[in-house]
Amino acid sequence: MRSARPLMLPALLCCSLICVLTTRLSASEPELLSVEKIWDQGEHNAFTDIIRYKDRFFITFRESEDHVGGDGKIRVLVSEEGENWTSAALLEEEGVDLRDPKFSITPEGELMLSLGGSVYRGTKTLKSRQPRVSFSDDGFNWSEPEKILEEGDWLWRVTWHEGVGYGSSRIQVPNENGKGHTKIASLYKTTDGRNYEKILTWDIDGNPNETTLRFLPDGDMLAMIRRESADAMGWIGRSAPPYTDWKFTPTDYRFGGPNFIILPSGEMWAGSRHYPGGAKTGLFRMTPEKLDLVTLLPSGGDTSYPGFLWHNDILWMSYYASHEGKTSIYLAKFKLVD
Repeated sequence: MRSARPLMLPALLCCSLICVLTTRLSASEPELLSVEKIWDQGEHNAFTDIIRYKDRFFITFRESEDHVGGDGKIRVLVSEEGENWTSAALLEEEGVDLRDPKFSITPEGELMLSLGGSVYRGTKTLKSRQPRVSFSDDGFNWSEPEKILEEGDWLWRVTWHEGVGYGSSRIQVPNENGKGHTKIASLYKTTDGRNYEKILTWDIDGNPNETTLRFLPDGDMLAMIRRESADAMGWIGRSAPPYTDWKFTPTDYRFGGPNFIILPSGEMWAGSRHYPGGAKTGLFRMTPEKLDLVTLLPSGGDTSYPGFLWHNDILWMSYYASHEGKTSIYLAKFKLVD
């Protein structure tokens, strides 16, 4: 009769099992606490972002006559408690469609808005574009939008890390055969939000454009990149400092208005337009290599371009949608349940 012997698993297998179990146990599920329409006073209200600054909540977005065209204006809303929202500011520039506003806070403590600035020939035919920035020390009073980079650039969002702001700008370049154009995306850095230095141009096909950058605790930069041609699937990029050597991983999703947030726990949550079955705004669980759709927000039609905020253990998500008729601004709040 053989004596019972303890089952011995290879050390590597044990470690793998522990890692899998830890990942599963630490993954949270989002519980929707509320979703409310907070603004519909513009004819077309779209392209949102959210931030907390000097103990107030701010949400920004574009007001215009349609998704493209017209002289778009940038509305800034404010709330003391995140429930009742009022207008804090309206930024406008005659003859220019200001669009895609994005918040950030500079190393000097100023609230910064990065904006697209488009000029049209007629109603919707693009004539020129150049990004702008505007600054405020209270969220109510803003400097006149000033041009940055070069004509043709479209700087999507600026993210600050250790005193330096980083952003991706895309520009159209003529094809070698003289027919049509191709979009390329370049990575830039700034120390003041006004003057930018190119780090490199990414080697990405598929007409890359809208890109959000964030930073892991080890200093690595992640990029969530929209692509508009080839297979049109979004990519995730990763690079260690000085951010000149990139690895890109295709995802299983098309992106529209991509954004993501890295929580203090290390969890990552992303938002984008979700196309299958009709456009809706989706909330995705994210890793440095992939996205997984977790839930769809009440939305439809012209929708997406979310902003994210983590405050008091609640995930705040601003977005816009047209499922109730008029294109309006919404705010959702999630509790993450283990």
